[in-house]
Amino acid sequence: MTTSSPLPQRRLGVLAIAFMIIAASAPLTAIAGGAPTGFAVSGLTGVPASYIVLAAVFAVFAFGYAAMARHIENAGAFYAYVARGLGRPMGVGTAVSAVVAYACMQIGIFAMFGFSIADWLSSRFGITTPWWLWVLVGIVIVGALGLFRVDFSAKVIGVLVALEFLVVLVFDIIALTVAPEGYSLEPVNPASLFTPGVGVLLAFGVAAFMGFESAAIYANEAKDPRRTIARATFLAVIVIGVFYAISAWSLTVAYGQSNIVEQSAELGPGLLFAFLGEHAASILVDFANVLFITSLFAALMSFHNAVSRYFSELGREEVLPKAFGRLNRSGSPVVGSLTQSLLALLATIGFIIADTGDPLFPVLTMFTWLTNTGAFGLVLLMVLVAIAVIAFFRRDARGVGIWSRLVAPAISGVALAVVFVLVLMNFDLMLGQEESNATTFILPALIIVPGIVGVLYTLWLRGARPERYALIGAEMTPKTEVVGVDELS
Repeated sequence: MTTSSPLPQRRLGVLAIAFMIIAASAPLTAIAGGAPTGFAVSGLTGVPASYIVLAAVFAVFAFGYAAMARHIENAGAFYAYVARGLGRPMGVGTAVSAVVAYACMQIGIFAMFGFSIADWLSSRFGITTPWWLWVLVGIVIVGALGLFRVDFSAKVIGVLVALEFLVVLVFDIIALTVAPEGYSLEPVNPASLFTPGVGVLLAFGVAAFMGFESAAIYANEAKDPRRTIARATFLAVIVIGVFYAISAWSLTVAYGQSNIVEQSAELGPGLLFAFLGEHAASILVDFANVLFITSLFAALMSFHNAVSRYFSELGREEVLPKAFGRLNRSGSPVVGSLTQSLLALLATIGFIIADTGDPLFPVLTMFTWLTNTGAFGLVLLMVLVAIAVIAFFRRDARGVGIWSRLVAPAISGVALAVVFVLVLMNFDLMLGQEESNATTFILPALIIVPGIVGVLYTLWLRGARPERYALIGAEMTPKTEVVGVDELS
């Protein structure tokens, strides 16, 4: 580790950042795990349509988000945007909630990662291992990679994501070829979402898009942040929305629209693999299972990078101790990376102690609880950012068109607020609970309460440490030019 804090090197282009974004949503995991869960829990076939609607909402949100990204170069992303738009106290509160949300997502995914490896080794080779063993191994590997150059991580993730897409595309082709009940476009029709069960669909759909907004986190490492961030964000939203909608629709075609809900409830995450087992070579099934695990690994890397960079920005601006802002020789936030690894370790130990012995314990508790909490936090943060964009440009339009600075953030803010309410109302269903209990309220509080504490802490800083307060939401480097925010090409 160096004794100083050099500026990170700008190595990441549009495709590298887009791959990091897409990796966070774990394509194979979303289609093999998220989509069947959406079908099963909601009892509806409109999962493909939910992806289309959410992609549209996030795309509209991205206009204001990308516009602000061209004026604020700060790896704190949500944190910096809210700080500049709604004030420093709200900014720090947002940062704390964002750290908790991303950390919950990563730690929850670790549970599925460990369970999947243990389950595959047992079913394929008869080797019995505890799920937590592979979680601990994963924490070490992800933590080690988090200390390397971020473009190295991007290259590893890029290869894994490309292979995921290949496997899902093969499934799509086979599904469309088999088509036992033919082809119906009803599952992709947004009109099918006007039903009481839409809240559950949107809740699970949000988790599939988790991480799409993370482009700005790499602002300090992007080759041309004013253009790269916007392009990577729009590319990721389009690819995720279209690809997920087509692939989820292919699931309905593969099993038939009349059977997809029942089969999803019975097979769960095994739905896609069971179909491939019947209609493809066994080697493809093994390959798909391995890629399911690497899909989870890619998501782990993406969320690890996100959390460590939030820690780095909070340290650089002295909200946290300065040590968090230090970078190693490769430009990676070493203290932030180690901190996230430690948090994952401690949380895992807690769930190991609480393990009931149920083989599905890591999936039904650690994974389900924490990933749904993370998705809940993401929606709340995006509502705040949409409001912050409007406030930021209200003071100075900076040459930005009314669509990007007012209309788009207003539309997306209202839509996301509706999604937030629906997610909160359906939180017990997302956790698989027949009726609400303590966790129904404690888990959302994990996002909200730390955010409130962050706001109160910043208000204290304003009076007690004004010099530190002034650093909050600051730029990493001064701007020398302003690029038109409506220039998306």
